[in-house]
Amino acid sequence: MTTTFQLNGRPVSVEGDHPHLLAALREELGVTSVKDGCSPQGQCGCCTVLLDGKAQVSCLVSLEKAAGKTVQTLEGLDPAARERLARAFAAHGALQCGFCTPGIVLRVHSLLERRGRDLTREDAARHLGAHLCRCTGYVKILDAVEALAAGEDPEPAPLGGVGSRGTKLEATDLALGERPFVDDLRVPGMLHAALRLADHARAEVLAIDTAKAAAEPGVVAVLTAKDVPGELRVGILDRDWPVLVPEGGRTSYTGDVLAVVVAEDRATARRAAQLVDVTYRPLRPIVDPVAAVSDPEDAVWGLSGNVLSRTAYRRGDVDAALAGAAHVVHEVFQTQRVEHAFLEPESTLAVPQADGTLHVYSGGQGIWDDRDQIAAVLGVPPERVLVELVSNGGAFGGKEDMANQAQTALAAFLLGRPVKCTLSREESLRIHPKRHPIRIEAWAACDDQGRLVALRSRMVGDSGPYASVGAKVLERAAGHATGPYAIPNVDVEALAVRTNNPVAGAFRGFGSNQAQFAMEGLMDRLAEACGLSGLEIRRRNVVRPGSVWGPGQVLDEGALGAAACLEALAPDYEAARAAGKAVGLGLGIKNAGLGNGAKEVVRAVVRPLEDGTVEVRHCWTEMGQGVHTVATQVAVEELGLPPERIRVVVDTSRELSAGQTTGSRGTLMGAGAIADACAKAKADSLRPGVDYLGTYVVDWTNAVEEGLEHPVVHSAFSFAAQLVVIDPASGAIERVVAAHDVGRAVNPLLCEGQIQGALHMGLGFALSEAFPADEEGRPTHLTLRSLGIIRPKDVPPMEVRLIEVPQPKAPYGIKGVGEIGLVPTAGAVAAALHAFDGTWRRQLPMGLPSPKGAAPGPAGEDAA
Repeated sequence: MTTTFQLNGRPVSVEGDHPHLLAALREELGVTSVKDGCSPQGQCGCCTVLLDGKAQVSCLVSLEKAAGKTVQTLEGLDPAARERLARAFAAHGALQCGFCTPGIVLRVHSLLERRGRDLTREDAARHLGAHLCRCTGYVKILDAVEALAAGEDPEPAPLGGVGSRGTKLEATDLALGERPFVDDLRVPGMLHAALRLADHARAEVLAIDTAKAAAEPGVVAVLTAKDVPGELRVGILDRDWPVLVPEGGRTSYTGDVLAVVVAEDRATARRAAQLVDVTYRPLRPIVDPVAAVSDPEDAVWGLSGNVLSRTAYRRGDVDAALAGAAHVVHEVFQTQRVEHAFLEPESTLAVPQADGTLHVYSGGQGIWDDRDQIAAVLGVPPERVLVELVSNGGAFGGKEDMANQAQTALAAFLLGRPVKCTLSREESLRIHPKRHPIRIEAWAACDDQGRLVALRSRMVGDSGPYASVGAKVLERAAGHATGPYAIPNVDVEALAVRTNNPVAGAFRGFGSNQAQFAMEGLMDRLAEACGLSGLEIRRRNVVRPGSVWGPGQVLDEGALGAAACLEALAPDYEAARAAGKAVGLGLGIKNAGLGNGAKEVVRAVVRPLEDGTVEVRHCWTEMGQGVHTVATQVAVEELGLPPERIRVVVDTSRELSAGQTTGSRGTLMGAGAIADACAKAKADSLRPGVDYLGTYVVDWTNAVEEGLEHPVVHSAFSFAAQLVVIDPASGAIERVVAAHDVGRAVNPLLCEGQIQGALHMGLGFALSEAFPADEEGRPTHLTLRSLGIIRPKDVPPMEVRLIEVPQPKAPYGIKGVGEIGLVPTAGAVAAALHAFDGTWRRQLPMGLPSPKGAAPGPAGEDAA
């Protein structure tokens, strides 16, 4: 049976067995401007189409409902209208990764067709509630809508050198859905894979019966652990994560993979994966991280003990300082597990080559780590695997670990045919690591003038079963326990603990925001005890050049940025308080790069071509943050060439020693390596066909474990102050003002967008977002809507102020902006809520307050 409808002005017929209109459009008709972010949940808006002129999400439209109707996608719009929409979004910086953007653009087109100049910002925000954007915070999207409604046709600004406010590379293509993501790729003879996930968080696997799945028509193969020719376990830091749990093994969380089903089409693969029959002996899940430390049983199959890591340092005499202090506060804080909710679910395409190599298209954050781990699983040398980066649809740390790359590569390798595996939204939520929930018990003290004298902090982070980068997250949390403050006596210990809850790993802020939610809370409690304002106590304690910070690092001139951010908000803080508003202030610090003694060597290549263009080859993942744009601007700055003569390439054909694209490393270190390569090219007159290799090295940091009195723990720090203002009558957040010291804003437009997106994410972290698991270790929130992400109509006005205090020894003085964005947010919100109702918050998310005189909201004081 077939279904017929009009697509972009022409009649089409499709097979009638597609689960929804979206599948028919993408899988049979090849329309890839509509993206699949959550099908069939209908909660992200990425698959929006016009059905008989009305905007609808196509994953909720059955083919029966589409029959005989008109369907319009971005491809079917009038070319002039398409270009105007794309230009406006590009010019306003209204997109970052771009995965969600085509759906938003089509709905905006529909709104403009119906409302025209009557379309207000408020109306647009309300109608865009059907769409999620995890990158932008919606501010610049609504800026673009306002301009379009006013009849404006803004022109995207060309890129200049470092510091210029140019338009992001590929912006118009991304706005129209013309730049492909992995799941948009098609190759001849391509098979589809689906994963069979675990039914229990902790259980012995007695038998895996694949017979029913293998017998399903269209199934080509069903693979299990016994089919793995090389190593069974992978991992960025520790090889402890099984790509497939075998018979006789044990599941350790509900995201474990037991089998891979490969079929001629995606629907068959998914259906057959559910037919793999697994026999278990369920075991007691270990889900309390504090109790897990001393639990006599091991949470994870094949690993001994439940403590993944311990980070500790001491300075001075904390006991004596606490005993002699004028004011001491003691508090227990608890942060929650949070899902990244990047809009593009993980997808991998693996294609065997005639020469025996395997070409893997990945959207990961560390393509060399992907290559090495895939090669180990296949039992082949790394040079037989080429991993090509396909710019992904958002990551925020959640794509550092492999999700389905190894299983997809295994299937293609064994079958000798191309295989693609794209996770469903539920599979993505179950598999990839989350933000660490951390319990922080802390004591802080100050003298009678409000000057800090001591901090003791004890942290326990729930890392789930596998290492991922959990040890480094808790190391970073420990290092940032003091926040951006000078404290003479410090005693910190942080444990990363293995449990059978969902895996935790990298997420924007990387432990520092959890630690500083606690530190900012302590500061506000001490301020109240001293009779000082939140601003004044921070002024008296903020780090400055020469301050001894955290594990003992003596800060350089870059530390001037902390006080500069604070003072940038001081007038707003005082004015809001004078107006009777409930006000909260947060101050944050975040390192850039790896630090902690790691030797970081990054390379880039500049290659002039005969036609006058110049290739800039680097090694970083473009995931919306604009690293390609940064690379172009550095080349324009150094070579004096116009941007249209620069072509940026992510080079996976040579070892450029990148590691993971995380911690603002792509901007800071990439700029250094590209600038060095440009200098060499200029010195040699840019001879065509020559590869000029540039290098940037950071080899001057120290590990805390070295025991130095004053270790240089990190090479660069960014700083941020954020102000949250709450209406005293309604309890609504009126506005957020953020002052961020980025060292040097390579592109101010992109910097603003990064900060606005981080503020949106930070407000969610503070108020509403969570990814809880039950007493069996099972996630309970497996839809996007259940995650508590703030929708556009509820995003308060945001003002961003860029502060530029150069970082010594960093290229152009760069410090970074990607990580610091949400570090102070939760602390600022907690302080504003306390000013509103007098209640101290200890646990995240805090929930929204109720208007004065009303019953308390569902969050209460300590709602989880």
